[in-house]
Amino acid sequence: MLKFYYNAAPNPLKVALFLEESGLPYEGVAIDTKRGQQHDPAFLAINPNAKVPAIADGDVVVFDSNAILLYLAEKTGMFLPENSPAARGALLSWLMFIASGVGPFSGQAVHFRNFAPGDNPYARKRYEYEARRHWRIIDDRLGQGRYMMGDTYTILDMAVWGWAPRIPFMLGEGAMADFPNIARLMAELDARPAAQAALTLKDRHAFKVEMDDAAMRSMYPQIFAPDPV
Repeated sequence: MLKFYYNAAPNPLKVALFLEESGLPYEGVAIDTKRGQQHDPAFLAINPNAKVPAIADGDVVVFDSNAILLYLAEKTGMFLPENSPAARGALLSWLMFIASGVGPFSGQAVHFRNFAPGDNPYARKRYEYEARRHWRIIDDRLGQGRYMMGDTYTILDMAVWGWAPRIPFMLGEGAMADFPNIARLMAELDARPAAQAALTLKDRHAFKVEMDDAAMRSMYPQIFAPDPV
């Protein structure tokens, strides 16, 4: 059975949504990052980058949430657009845009707004600006059709669904009002039974919630690392 290594962060939620939508049987393996379990040797053998999610599908190991979505979609033949070069090009372009832009800039915007020690106005402005710019591109795309690929529900919509609820956390309360097409998609997907099941992910394990010194050291070791010589 496929093993799914997860916590309740945005990237594992994308994969949880696919697994629930597809009906693939899986075993959930909680990785409590605030307790530092992502640094355990057993998990590093699965993902040397010490991040969740990851999957082990028999002898196949895949890490990075977007790579997992593509792998599972191709494995099952589900949640992909029509089989044409144009649709394939669009799928890959938007998936890599989310992987290399939306996710990283959103994560950094969250970090510098909510967790970074001290005050760094430049870093906060840079990442909030870039996160907002990337989400504006997504919102404009969704203004052209019901889903990221027009009328077809795909892994792109799942990838957006994972991060979009964090928009107020990264850009401030009320920020979702600036992205009406994203809000529309979120409302539609949130009503799906698979999404409701995926959202119970956080309840399947008693994850540590305190952001104490130990959690900060586990999740943000760069804060405590010595300055480079």
